[in-house]
Amino acid sequence: ILVQYLDWLQRAMGGDLGKSYYFRTDVSALIGERLSTTMTLGVCAITFAIVLSVPLGVAAAIRPNSLIDRLALFLSVMGQALPSFWFALMLIVFLSVNLRILPTSGSDTWLHFVMPTIVLGYYAAPAIMRLTRTGMLEVLSTDYIRTARAKGLRPWVVLFKHALRNAIIPVVSLAAVQFGFMLGGSIVVETIFALHGAGFLAWESITRNDLPTVQGLILVFSLFYIVLTFFADLLNAWLDPRIRIS
Repeated sequence: ILVQYLDWLQRAMGGDLGKSYYFRTDVSALIGERLSTTMTLGVCAITFAIVLSVPLGVAAAIRPNSLIDRLALFLSVMGQALPSFWFALMLIVFLSVNLRILPTSGSDTWLHFVMPTIVLGYYAAPAIMRLTRTGMLEVLSTDYIRTARAKGLRPWVVLFKHALRNAIIPVVSLAAVQFGFMLGGSIVVETIFALHGAGFLAWESITRNDLPTVQGLILVFSLFYIVLTFFADLLNAWLDPRIRIS
């Protein structure tokens, strides 16, 4: 088994991931066909999560223990507590079966990505929102923020130019990690909504014992995770001059 694995790893470094037992085609070409759908879903979902969570976290930090803060906490708890498959089914019942405004399956138009984006994005948003709130609370209590306010700078300048830029640094790393989790966690969502992406391919391969395809998908997802983490570190270094790469 060890010799077989080392042989597969050597061929994988050259781009040869083997041949699928079930689909009877090269695993590299098969993953390449499906990966675009998963990447589109992941980008839409992380964008939705950031747009939803960062403003909510900033608003909660500006007015702690207020109604908006309690609402943010409630949404955060609900986002972590709701199983993604249950939330997906409830969206299908409400938006597709009852209201009939969104399609239930497929990936032909952008409408097919709306519900999967909401499910994946809402699951990632609570962690980003909590970290944004915590970071903003810490930054707003620092001396340089008090100095900026004492100099008479406008509130929005203090908030967005000085406070948010420093508070957003750990959020960038978390968003990269969450995006990596989305690529792996898209299996359930893509299966429910019949999106023929890499996640759906993983489910098909696992249920059909297609080992070369499963190995190839795990390798691709792992490489994406490593690359995302690396670029997140580079972006952090750009945002914070105190972070240097030697």
